[in-house]
Amino acid sequence: MAQVYDPEAVSADWLDGVLRDAGLLGRARVTGFEREDVGTGQVGANIRYHLSYDGDGDGDGDADNPGPASVVVKFAAPDEVSRTTGIATRTYETEVAFYRDLADSVEINRPACYLADIVSGTADVVLVFEDLAPRIQGDQIAGCDIAQATLAVEQAACLHGPRWGDETLLDHEWLAVGVTGAGGVADLFNYTWTQFVERYTPRLTPEALEIGHAVHASIGDWSTYRPPAMTLAHGDYRLDNMLFGAPDQDRPLVVVDWQTVRLGCGTSDVAYFLGAGLDPDLRRAHEQDLVRHYHQALGAYAVDYPFDACWEDYRRYSFGGYVMAVIASVLVGRTDRGDDMFMAMANRHAAQAVDLDATELL
Repeated sequence: MAQVYDPEAVSADWLDGVLRDAGLLGRARVTGFEREDVGTGQVGANIRYHLSYDGDGDGDGDADNPGPASVVVKFAAPDEVSRTTGIATRTYETEVAFYRDLADSVEINRPACYLADIVSGTADVVLVFEDLAPRIQGDQIAGCDIAQATLAVEQAACLHGPRWGDETLLDHEWLAVGVTGAGGVADLFNYTWTQFVERYTPRLTPEALEIGHAVHASIGDWSTYRPPAMTLAHGDYRLDNMLFGAPDQDRPLVVVDWQTVRLGCGTSDVAYFLGAGLDPDLRRAHEQDLVRHYHQALGAYAVDYPFDACWEDYRRYSFGGYVMAVIASVLVGRTDRGDDMFMAMANRHAAQAVDLDATELL
């Protein structure tokens, strides 16, 4: 059966084949579905498929052991600007490669992936995941509480710790390119900076503009810094990419959207998350304790990383969310919610950098 890369081409037979190949079906067959758009992604489109099966009394299926009640299928975004960006930045290929090559080598909670396929160099991409409902997606604009932030830094350690300083990660060409192509972030920031300022100046705080100009002047040096030990970093570790369950639930936090995974400084994910995910006053009150909690969680993996070095890296990467806000807000399709989210990121990360006196590390 031909692969499907367009939600309009999804059929019951195709879904049946995917789940059967994944070993999730017995005699039951998928006979129909209802679809529901989910999530707030701008480079990908997520659709939940509520599945129906045979075996409801006709004797042909296995009514007592059907497959999953629903799955979530991820396609490229329908917006052409976002699709072009996804191809150019290799985000579609990166997510497929993560699930294909690396997901099983880290301990962070992520969705079970039943299918990951792409036509290289195109936006023809499809991933089929377990449905994690009734977990609730985090809200990047509203922010989170300390309990959720604690879960997030713990899960960050579960991503970074297992492959900390593992030089065999460079054997994966798609990861090695991200290391050797150090100018990419600087080039993208410089390309988008003027457009960002022209579009968003009325919504930026004075300190956000000041920090932006400082980053613009030093982005080359900042983006080429390499920590002594590199590991897998998520690259977009924020609330919109997290699904929260009840505190006593199995996997109370599951992290999704692996389109930007890269080799880098693990603490960059922590700075990115705390800078934009917490209200600035809440961050200031709990910031160092949360970074210490992350550092202690890394101890389970026996990494050689003194806290002083961890804290300095945290300060250095407080600019990461600002850089992402500038680049992504210009390169992806524009929406009202997207604008609100990027402004929250830019303004909160600017405040974070000022609070940490991080400009001395640019």
